[in-house]
Amino acid sequence: MPSILIADDNQQIASILEEYAKKEGLTTKVASNGLEAVELFPKFKPDLILLDVMMPKMDGFEVCREIRKTSNVPIIMITARGEDFERIMGLDIGADDYIVKPFSPAEVMARVRAILRRITHTEGQKQQVFSFDNLSINLDDYLVQVGRQNVSLTKKEIEILWTLATSKGKVFSRDNLLNSVWGYDYFGDSRTVDSHIKRLRAKLDRFEHRHWEISTIWGVGYKFEEVKNEE
Repeated sequence: MPSILIADDNQQIASILEEYAKKEGLTTKVASNGLEAVELFPKFKPDLILLDVMMPKMDGFEVCREIRKTSNVPIIMITARGEDFERIMGLDIGADDYIVKPFSPAEVMARVRAILRRITHTEGQKQQVFSFDNLSINLDDYLVQVGRQNVSLTKKEIEILWTLATSKGKVFSRDNLLNSVWGYDYFGDSRTVDSHIKRLRAKLDRFEHRHWEISTIWGVGYKFEEVKNEE
């Protein structure tokens, strides 16, 4: 039975989310502050985390950073604020999704179901390893190497790179990538994809890769492209 850790200092919101999660057949644990969430995580080992940003002792950003040191567990961040910089910051440190209060608990559970379905589908597949030129992607271990050097990428950045690279030459629109990587019709906007692509390119460009690149197809989207260099 899948499990979920709900971290929110608002007891009413936490109780509502827990009630809805139990109706989905999920095993639940609730943390009332960030420190408690960090302490519960290795003991409970949840399949997914609902993580409020504004919490005492440790805020959600700090909790996300701490958990990402050891785990790629899916994290959905919840906040009362809707500023772009906060949403982008959450995604940049490794969150999988971002929900702004007030929200519909049914919508939250729809996102939870979609992520858990994606996890189940991935676990049922054969080993997922891709190589091209000096690029290697191991989706089982979420490990990316360029020229045998590890590249520090977030979970979503790796999934975007995997999606593009394993369909070399295919152009993906922003909506294609949202649906392929997030696994459902995303409730936000396509700037999420642009933000991830920008950071992904910046990280990859620290390493030499003369024979491939992520190209922008203006007005359409992105593709992983082989580069023909004249020697």
